[in-house]
Amino acid sequence: MDVATARERLEDMLAELDRSIGVLQGDPVAVREHSAADAGSDLTDADRVQAMLTVATAQRRAVIEAIKRVEEGVYGRCVDCEKPVPEGRLEARPEASRCVGCQGKRERRR
Repeated sequence: MDVATARERLEDMLAELDRSIGVLQGDPVAVREHSAADAGSDLTDADRVQAMLTVATAQRRAVIEAIKRVEEGVYGRCVDCEKPVPEGRLEARPEASRCVGCQGKRERRR
């Protein structure tokens, strides 16, 4: 993927994530008054919203970091081994910062 296409996709992703985060942060479950009967289901809804917000925020960070790599001229290189990140991986995950091998190692360490 060429750098201009990557940047455009990343900026589109960032805009979409910002919209999603805004919706999640303004979720009416968090601000409406609850009856005692609804407390259990509302907690589940609030937990679900918080989980989605956590994932969206982490992905937003990854997209911003990818945009920085574009600006620095190192986009498409693994941040660990500096080898090229496969084209297919960047097509599927434009925010990817690691090659498949290094990403696998990182996930196994967790």
